[in-house]
Amino acid sequence: QVQLVESGGGLVQAGGSLRLSCATEGRTLSTYIMGWFRQTPGKERDFVAGIRGTGGTTWYGNSVKGRFTISRDLAKKTVYLQMSSLQPEDTAVYYCAAGDYEDPDEFKYWGQGTQVTVSS
Repeated sequence: QVQLVESGGGLVQAGGSLRLSCATEGRTLSTYIMGWFRQTPGKERDFVAGIRGTGGTTWYGNSVKGRFTISRDLAKKTVYLQMSSLQPEDTAVYYCAAGDYEDPDEFKYWGQGTQVTVSS
């Protein structure tokens, strides 16, 4: 079992930056894949970024490549999402997730979400 708690959301102006955190409890962070997703009302949840348990390699959704960075601190059992050059279209509830496979549909554990609002 894994528990995930996101924090760091808020209101930011376009062009600004924000860092989200996901504190984890349960299995060792390096033993599973972590991901960030986002969702806006009426739309499906979109994959944002992922980090693999072994080696910590990362991959990103096309809309955030070059602007967002996912990272982790194994000692603090925390995963981060550094967001830069934010745009109004980045406004969404951001969710942290954990699983054993990279397929977005296979993530088993989810946090409660944190709201990010980008004003123009």
